[in-house]
Amino acid sequence: MDISRILNLQCILFILIAIGTITSKRGIIKPENKGVLTDLLIYIFLPANIISSFNMKFNLEIFIKFLLVLHFACLAQVICLFYSKKLYNNVEERKKKVLQYATVCSNAAFLGLPIIESIYGVEGVMYASVAMIPQRIVIWSAGISCFTRAESPMKVFKRVALHPCIIAVYIGLIYMVLPIKFPTPIEYTIKTIGNCTLSVSMILIGTMLGEIDNLSSIFSWLLVKYTMIRLFLIPLSALVVCYIFGLDYMSTGIVVLLSGMPAGSTTAILAAKFDGDYIFASKVVVFSTVMSVISISIWSLFLPYLF
Repeated sequence: MDISRILNLQCILFILIAIGTITSKRGIIKPENKGVLTDLLIYIFLPANIISSFNMKFNLEIFIKFLLVLHFACLAQVICLFYSKKLYNNVEERKKKVLQYATVCSNAAFLGLPIIESIYGVEGVMYASVAMIPQRIVIWSAGISCFTRAESPMKVFKRVALHPCIIAVYIGLIYMVLPIKFPTPIEYTIKTIGNCTLSVSMILIGTMLGEIDNLSSIFSWLLVKYTMIRLFLIPLSALVVCYIFGLDYMSTGIVVLLSGMPAGSTTAILAAKFDGDYIFASKVVVFSTVMSVISISIWSLFLPYLF
């Protein structure tokens, strides 16, 4: 991986986050309007980005890679579940719920897919969208159970199967396997919309920072501990597993980077809904997200030296 490319990516991320912070501070993007951008990201930009990534000829090699990425993504989720149960036993109960959920449920969809595309291109997005399936299952099963009773298997299945990004995977697979092509205007429209994903997701993260008056208030050693687990220990564990079994460079990078994403924004939402420490949860999301800009660059620079 070209070091200058990673440094350029880091600069782009900081600039986009700064834009989001400034627009939030100036009231251009108000807290009550963030939901609109979030919905656009979930229902429009991310699905378009995923569908566009499947625009290639299907072959046996791609199919085998799908299965490998899916398998190792499942192992990465097992690692997350293990650490969530073992590493927070001495933490106060309301904070413990938050940390356990934030350990198994990262922001891989909003932040991970755009980052993967910027490093590995649209082919990387295709494999990453498949790698996201195990996490979506965990979010609506073991993740929810951190705060309340887990949903029934049928409800979990419906939530995962009908998620806009999973539906985009279905469409992308059909588009790739069958000998059909979208008309040129539609194809370019999908591609253009999908290209908005990185910008919108980073600006959204910036708006979170803009809502905090005193950034020093988000620091604590418990947050540092969580962030080290989420951004370094989990991806390092995933890397060891991938390396031992000889997974290829791109697949390893996708699994490692996705497993090293910061806390998902739903952490604070669920904490507020189910009597978790929602103020602490908001700090977990913001602090880990800011630090992830650095950790992503570290992992992106380090991984090529192993292959």
